[in-house]
Amino acid sequence: MAVGLTVSFSALAADHEVKMLNKGSDGETMVFEPMVVKAQPGDTITFVPTDKSHNSASVKGGLPEAAEAWNGKVNQKITVTLTQAGVYMFQCTPHFGMGMIGAVVVGEPSNLDAVKALKYPGKAKARAEKIFAQIQAGS
Repeated sequence: MAVGLTVSFSALAADHEVKMLNKGSDGETMVFEPMVVKAQPGDTITFVPTDKSHNSASVKGGLPEAAEAWNGKVNQKITVTLTQAGVYMFQCTPHFGMGMIGAVVVGEPSNLDAVKALKYPGKAKARAEKIFAQIQAGS
C-alpha cells in the first residue's frame, strides 16, 4: 500500500515585510527597509506604507524575463508573490528620483547585469549602486 504525502508549495513559502519610510534607521530619507530582500521562489513580499505618500511598483525592465510587474496604490499595502528566480527592482513611484528604490533577489541574481544596465534617475542611481554592491556581496 502506497501512502502519498502532498505538501503545498505555498505552505513552505515565507512572507517578507518591507516598510516604506520617509526616514530609515540609518538616517537616509525616502527608503524601503530593508532595501534588499533575499527570497525563494514562491515567497511573498508585503510592502507596508509605514509613512504616508508611498507605494511599491516594479521598475520597468527591472524584473526577470517571465516575471509579472506590479503597481501598488499610494498609501496602500500590497503583497506580491515572486515565482521566477532573479532580481526584482522596485520603486516608490512619487519618490523614484529621490532614490526610493529597492530589490528582491529570488534565488540566484541571474538578471543582475540587465537591471544594472537600466537608467536610474537622480539619487536613485547612487542608491542602485549600493543595492548592486550588497547583492554582489551576497548579503
